[in-house]
Amino acid sequence: MTDHHDTMTAQVQPLPSFLVDRYTDWKSRQFEADRDLYQNLVEHGQHPKAMVISCCDSRVHSMALFGGKAGDFFIHRNIANLIPPFNPDGDNHGTSAAVEYAVTVLKVAHLIVLGHSGCGGINGGFHACDQSDGTPYSGPSPIQHWLGLLKPAFDKLDHSKAEDDRINDLEKLSILVSIENLMGFPFVQDALAEDRLSIHGLWHDIGGGTLYGYDASAKAFQPV
Repeated sequence: MTDHHDTMTAQVQPLPSFLVDRYTDWKSRQFEADRDLYQNLVEHGQHPKAMVISCCDSRVHSMALFGGKAGDFFIHRNIANLIPPFNPDGDNHGTSAAVEYAVTVLKVAHLIVLGHSGCGGINGGFHACDQSDGTPYSGPSPIQHWLGLLKPAFDKLDHSKAEDDRINDLEKLSILVSIENLMGFPFVQDALAEDRLSIHGLWHDIGGGTLYGYDASAKAFQPV
């Protein structure tokens, strides 16, 4: 009888050649140029100064934005760069676990929520919330359940605006709601009270290459 594990792992395929070629190029050029850096990271571990929570979108490249190298940033990516409210209910919470590790173990000094233009997750979540009954994504689909987190931000929109403007506003407003959710994490509250953590909201215009940061005094995103 075929073992169930063997049946499942039989579906695993070798890496495609174009990725092997890219790895080989990286190993021969970039790795060799930074070999000492990697050895230091192995010997002394990681000590990133900042955590970046960004979207899974392949066009978002936070390492490139900040000229980062291995060990510089603790990066967590999810659909639409959302942070759920703190909820220690025993379920799996990958984003919350990543934030906890960054703040309590790595003790990062900066927590960055990075949104971006043309976000498919924000667009999908907007249209799910923009129903007559106001019901967001819900049900058995993981992405449907996840994008339900956008409902509080959606409810804050100026619904007299055109749809495209509201979607653009939601990309930014969802960053602020995620930051509000961060403030509900006890270990984040402790780090802020001890003045060893700062929180930043950023929005990246992919086509223009411009980075905008939230200015609390102006209550608006301003070019960095």
